Amino acid sequence: MIAPDRLYDLALVFAFCAVSLAQLLAMVRLVIGPDVTDRILALDTMVVDAIGLIVLLGIAQGTEIYFEAALIFAMLGFVSTVAYARFILRGDIIE
Repeated sequence: MIAPDRLYDLALVFAFCAVSLAQLLAMVRLVIGPDVTDRILALDTMVVDAIGLIVLLGIAQGTEIYFEAALIFAMLGFVSTVAYARFILRGDIIE
């Protein structure tokens, strides 16, 4: 039987590895994406993966400050993705 603390640590390591792999795969899609829309989606996926890594780091260290940083990063990531998509579609951000 595995101790609960050991199981918790193993789950955190597995989560870090899974989200890091997703980050690397999104980076590959960003580099070799055949279209601009693929690159925008890959960039948005990388933002979501980075938020996941920040939250996992907060869980691993047992502090709440990382959750606030993840919320701020999520808001900035959403706004930047929308702005970049509008720039690609229309050629300008502000009408």
